[in-house]
Amino acid sequence: MNPLNTALTSRLGRILLAVMTSGYLLISPISVATETTSSQAIGNPPATVLVTGANRGIGLALARYFHQHGFSVIATARKPNEALQLKAIGVETLPLDITDPASIAALKSELTGRPIDILLNNAGIKGHSATALDDLDIEQLKTTFDVNSLGALRVIQALMPNLKIGAQKTVVNMSSRMGSIADNTGGAIGYRASKGALNNFNKSLSIEFSEQGFVFVVLHPGWVRTDMTSDRATYSTDESAEALFVLITELSQSDNGRFYDLHGESIAW
Repeated sequence: MNPLNTALTSRLGRILLAVMTSGYLLISPISVATETTSSQAIGNPPATVLVTGANRGIGLALARYFHQHGFSVIATARKPNEALQLKAIGVETLPLDITDPASIAALKSELTGRPIDILLNNAGIKGHSATALDDLDIEQLKTTFDVNSLGALRVIQALMPNLKIGAQKTVVNMSSRMGSIADNTGGAIGYRASKGALNNFNKSLSIEFSEQGFVFVVLHPGWVRTDMTSDRATYSTDESAEALFVLITELSQSDNGRFYDLHGESIAW
């Protein structure tokens, strides 16, 4: 079966739930791939999605895909002036360096009082790729953790007031299968550890905010062809984004604290 079709049909018996700010729009999974669906019910404002690291790769594809399907998208990037593809289609683009407290504070101030329904913590780096203990550089390792682990945590902390007044209260942390302890086959020590830390942050927050109706999930986007990977990778950014869109828009409270691949299959911690 085509990987994208797998993503669209992997949760048999479940109807795709595109959650609106004040209600639900029920559409069939297949219609997502074949028709332009919208997050906007008649008379209701569209749900708001904020995507970090949105000027390229998976983040760019996700921002475009949500925008095309009627969501109000806030895209962030370290250099928003270079996010020409997003500006060309009218996506709001704001500056954000997830390692810089001043940049985080500026975003928090800019968005004061604005509800955010879905936060997609996508920004990340390949970072330190040492495969052996003797090759580890602790300073490079710190940078990898600062971006891949602490960066997402900073954004969640800053935007929690916005998420609390949003209807969906969904936080998606883009991780990797390489963050799984059970699936660790060695190598890429720093990257694996940074994603493992992100996974644990997600699990802890899923417990803390469960009674407030939040959904915190960790997603593995697949092996995607980006500037961080190989041309031999399985998926294009658009293929990954489309499958992730299906998965994200059908998340419910029962998914809180879970770790999925882009097809909605559970990954062992």
